[in-house]
Amino acid sequence: MASFGWKRRIGEKVSKVTSQQFEAEAADEKDVVENEEGSWLHAVKRRKESLLEGCVEKSKQLKDEGASLVENKRLPNELPAFVVPTSYSHFAQRSGVHSCPSRNAVWYREAIQKWDEALQLTPDDATLYEMKSQVLMSLHEMFPAVHAAEMAVQRNPHSWESWQTLGRAQLGLGEIVLAIRSFQVALHIYPMNPEIWKEDLSWARTLQEQQKVAQKIKKCDASAEMTHFSPKSIPDYDFESDEIVAVCAAIAEKQKTVSANKTMVIVSASGTVETVTEKEDGATPPDGSVFIKAR
Repeated sequence: MASFGWKRRIGEKVSKVTSQQFEAEAADEKDVVENEEGSWLHAVKRRKESLLEGCVEKSKQLKDEGASLVENKRLPNELPAFVVPTSYSHFAQRSGVHSCPSRNAVWYREAIQKWDEALQLTPDDATLYEMKSQVLMSLHEMFPAVHAAEMAVQRNPHSWESWQTLGRAQLGLGEIVLAIRSFQVALHIYPMNPEIWKEDLSWARTLQEQQKVAQKIKKCDASAEMTHFSPKSIPDYDFESDEIVAVCAAIAEKQKTVSANKTMVIVSASGTVETVTEKEDGATPPDGSVFIKAR
């Protein structure tokens, strides 16, 4: 008869072959799960890369379509440059820039719309903002042009084209000091660019000098107007002449006569009103018990 023992192992009677079979099946299942997880992660990664590539390709297509609209619908004598307001028309004549005809404004609007769609796909593309700013300047929309150029500079601070476009947009708004700074940054990035040296920065400094001269002339005109109405411009009259002395004496005599006489209104107890003119050396007024005095 077998004796009972507490320390007997549970798997003691399990065959070695069966145990090895269980272990092999468990290892196979683990490999299958790991392979499935790896395949799922790889598929997600590939799908994400595919979507990004699709967005980039679609954005590039929209950018090219917008550029084609702007370039193909421009008049032959127009240049792909910026347009400034009428106050800087001389700059436009020197640079060969012409304003946008109304018939081409529709094409420019459509190009901006395509670039906006491209920016939805690739919001960090500084080139799209820079191109949009140039077209907005052609449409004389300076505030949106400055905003688009600032976005381009934020996306790519090392792009001299973006800084140049920002300076031109600021110049269109009349912000000459800011425009000079933007042109200087563009030259710091690309010092060998003759266009920025000879056209942009040189003309901006010329405008700055003209602005200083205009402010100085305006200040001189304001000072002249104040001098015209200053007390020094009053003629020097001879206040000791006989005519002036006679007039002053007459006025003093009249004031003395008025101050020497005093007029009183006397109302009696019965309601009778009487006006009495009293002189300084005249008689005393009636007794107060009979009359009521009022001024």
